[in-house]
Amino acid sequence: MRRRSRAAEALGAVLLLALSAACGSRLPESDFGHGERTSVPSAFAPLRVGIITSATSPVGGSAFTGPRDGAKAWFDRLDARGGIDGRRVEVRLCDDGGSGVGNNECVHRLVEEDKVVALVATTALDYAGASRVSRAGVPDIGGQPIGSAYDTYPHLYGIYGSRAPRDGTTGWNGKLYGGTEVYRYFKREHGARTAAVVSYNQSASAAYARLVERGLRAEGYKVVPEQVDFALPNFRAIAADLKEQGADLVFDAIDSHGNARLCQAMDEVGAHVTAKVTNVQNWASTVADDYKDAPHCRNALWATGSSRNYDDTGHPAVREFREATKGLKTHSQWQLEGWAAARWFTDAARSCARTGITRACVDAYMNRSEGFTAGGLLLPVEFERLAKPPKTLRTCLSVARWQDGRGWVGQGDMNHTCFVVPQLAYQP
Repeated sequence: MRRRSRAAEALGAVLLLALSAACGSRLPESDFGHGERTSVPSAFAPLRVGIITSATSPVGGSAFTGPRDGAKAWFDRLDARGGIDGRRVEVRLCDDGGSGVGNNECVHRLVEEDKVVALVATTALDYAGASRVSRAGVPDIGGQPIGSAYDTYPHLYGIYGSRAPRDGTTGWNGKLYGGTEVYRYFKREHGARTAAVVSYNQSASAAYARLVERGLRAEGYKVVPEQVDFALPNFRAIAADLKEQGADLVFDAIDSHGNARLCQAMDEVGAHVTAKVTNVQNWASTVADDYKDAPHCRNALWATGSSRNYDDTGHPAVREFREATKGLKTHSQWQLEGWAAARWFTDAARSCARTGITRACVDAYMNRSEGFTAGGLLLPVEFERLAKPPKTLRTCLSVARWQDGRGWVGQGDMNHTCFVVPQLAYQP
C-alpha cells in the first residue's frame, strides 16, 4: 500500500505552532558508543527507552505532549502484563523545552548517560540532536516528523515512514515531496471546486500557503488566496470574502487561535463551506471548547491523516487504546500515534528477546520494517530508500469529520480511500 509522506503537513503544523507563540518564523558534537556495543547487562534488568518531548516549549505546555502520553500509556499497560520477555520497560522522559540546546541535552542524557536501547515517539520542535542520535546507532522509533530529520538520517524511523535515501542529506538533494490526495479526495467525494487558503502577511505563513495553493491548482481547483494582517487581523472581512467567492473548502496557514476566530467570523457572516480542513495535530477532543463560539463552522471541521480515527471504537486496536487511556482528560490522534510507536518498539524488542535486546538488533528489525500497521492503527509504513524521488504514488488517507454529540466521525475505510497522485517538490 502506497502512502504519501506527511512531512509537508508537519511543516505546516510546526509553522502554526510557531505563529501561535508570535515567533514570526520557524524555530529551526560528540560521537557516542556504537549501537552494537550497547546491551542490557542482566537478562532481567529493565529495558530503558527514552521519550523526548517539547513539553514546555514556547508554543504552550500541551502542544506536543500527545505522543508522549500515548506511548507512556502503552508501556504502563505492557508492564502491568509482564513487560517484554519478563522484563519491565523503564521509560525515561526528557523535556527539551522546545530549543535546540535543550534537545541536545536530552540526547546526551538519554543516549550517553542513561544508555537507552531506543528513543520512542520523539516530538521535538527543534530536533537539533538528531545527527547525534543517528551517529550513536540508536533507533528512534515512531517520531513525529515536525522537521526534516526523519527524511535525513539513518536509524531514525518516523511514524509515517520515508522513501528518502536518509544518508545525511535531506530528502533528494535537499527537497522533499508530498502528494495531492487530500485535495483529490474533496474534489472526488464532495464535488469541491473552489478552495480558499488563508494565511498571515508573514513570510513563513505565506510560504506554506503557497505550497497548499500549488497542490490545489495541480488538482484543478479555483484557488482563492486570503491574507490577513498578523498584528491586526480582520477575520470578518476574510469571512465575508469567502462567502462572496463561494468557497467550498478552506485551508489555512494560521495558528489555532486565529482559526477559532476565523470560524467565529464565518458563522457571523454566514460563510458556510463544505469543509474547513485541519491537520492531524488538531484532531482532538478539545474541538468543542476550542470552537465553542462557532457551532456551524465547528461542525464543518474535517481532519486528514495517516492513522485510524481515535474515535473509531468499533475497531479492536482503537478500543484497546481508548480503554488504556480512559483516565486522560482529553484524547487526540497524536496520542494514538504515540501508542502505535510504543507498540512498534515492543514488536522490535520481542523479535530480539532470544539473541539479546540491543540497539543494533532493534535497529535491524526497524530497517526491515515493511507494511507495519500497529494492528490496524496506521496505514502501512514503508522505508524504501529510493535513489530518485517518485513522480506519482498510490496514496491513501484517513478522513474524519467533527459532529457535535458524536465527536470525530470517520469517513470511509482509510485502507481504501486511495488515489494515484503527483508528488510535488518543496523545500523544508
